[in-house]
Amino acid sequence: MKLFQKAPKPAAKLLALLRISLGWIFLWAFVDKLFGLGFATCHTETGVTELLCQNAWLSGGSPTTGFLTHGTQGPFAGIFQAMAGNPIVDWLFMLGLLGIGVSLILGIAMKLGGWSAAIMMVILYLATLSPENNPIVDDHIVYAFAALALAYSDAGKTFGLGEWWAKTDLVKKNKWLA
Repeated sequence: MKLFQKAPKPAAKLLALLRISLGWIFLWAFVDKLFGLGFATCHTETGVTELLCQNAWLSGGSPTTGFLTHGTQGPFAGIFQAMAGNPIVDWLFMLGLLGIGVSLILGIAMKLGGWSAAIMMVILYLATLSPENNPIVDDHIVYAFAALALAYSDAGKTFGLGEWWAKTDLVKKNKWLA
């Protein structure tokens, strides 16, 4: 049984917009860390940055070093700080951002993309314990639940390629790719 299988059209459209919006958050993080566009990756005191700043992944920077070194707190901070700048962690993080973003925006591999997003969000939540504004639920937890809800809905079929994707031989043979 699929959630929202017979959702009214407004709900289906809203779920699709939620899917695309959440996908864009992940894809934008990938693009910003890859190119250093001057947002989270290369932000300066003056707000002025150059294209491909030194922190950009394409310039040899590490997409995980800044956050894992300076943004972690709480009981697990030491574990996350020890991973900062590790090339394997950098690659896994960047591939995760790209894969989740593409999956959600296109509406394909929704279970894989949704679960991957939820896992990444829980890991980021653990890296920042205790959250600034709410010690139990913060935006990472809300994004995790949203990603899982999208994974078990037909959100990929509205404004997405989910219906086509489900009919491919690859997905028919590998249901976990649905």
